[in-house]
Amino acid sequence: MNHFSSVRDVPDLKQLLETALAVKQHPHAWHQLGKHKTLGLVFFNSSLRTRMSSQRAAYNLGMNTIVLNVSSDSWQLEFADGAVMRHDKAEHIRDAAPVMGQYCDLIGIRAFAGLQDREADYREEVLEAFKQYAGVPIISLESATLHPLQSFADLITIEMHKRSSRPRVVLSWAPHPRALPQAVANSFAEWMLRAEVELVITHPEGYELDPRFTQGAEVEYDQRKAFEGADFVYAKNWSSYTHYGQILTQSEGWMIDAEKMALTRQAFFMHCLPVRRNVVVADAVIDSPQSLATEQAANRVVSMQTVLKSMLEQGVASN
Repeated sequence: MNHFSSVRDVPDLKQLLETALAVKQHPHAWHQLGKHKTLGLVFFNSSLRTRMSSQRAAYNLGMNTIVLNVSSDSWQLEFADGAVMRHDKAEHIRDAAPVMGQYCDLIGIRAFAGLQDREADYREEVLEAFKQYAGVPIISLESATLHPLQSFADLITIEMHKRSSRPRVVLSWAPHPRALPQAVANSFAEWMLRAEVELVITHPEGYELDPRFTQGAEVEYDQRKAFEGADFVYAKNWSSYTHYGQILTQSEGWMIDAEKMALTRQAFFMHCLPVRRNVVVADAVIDSPQSLATEQAANRVVSMQTVLKSMLEQGVASN
């Protein structure tokens, strides 16, 4: 992998998953692999699990980490080519990214969608600029359209708990008071469609995702029908893709509760966190023995460590 921003960057998903299970079993077995290597973590948006899991994963491989919060720790960056920089942006990405690449052997970037301009968000301008100018491998820590480390952790979690060779996995829209990007949902669909699962996506009409990420999935507008026979239920909110960034309806009836989970085949409940309790999911569900939310978060260390391990083993030169 030259970069890691999508499942499309993974040449052999089955092999990567097998590596992840080995990393899960023996997290310190490669503690010398990253010696004298530095991972830069650049955050344009806030984080809890991504920051901590990335640092822990690097530590397990013997790597150093440098964390930069762009909003508070650095100059504001300009991304537009040909910009006349007379305003609030003090440094251009063409200058900043190559310098970061001199300090770091790999760089992780976290930059959310603005939810104002769909074309700009789906061009992944921030992530692609770092790929173009940094000169080192780039890892997406969540971008405008995808969250591959989360989806990889989700796949690891499903692999560890599946009770059949091809489980029924339901991605369910759930209500939220704020407009959220489609990144987690896009990414989860993309990864599940490459895995050995039956993927069903359920949401109110108007919340259809970009078909480039969901083609091949079953879409069911009746949430209760979608839950029938489910082995895993993944709850996530996203704003409209068609009416970009909009909340079309609060649809409080879409919250995941115990009554709906009873329609499943004793399904496991999944969520990437943070979660709005009793808005997205009822306490009785997320606090139940069937909830995998904390384990998913723990597996974020595994997904990041597996990606770092793969990149280091293919030869990342020291600066």
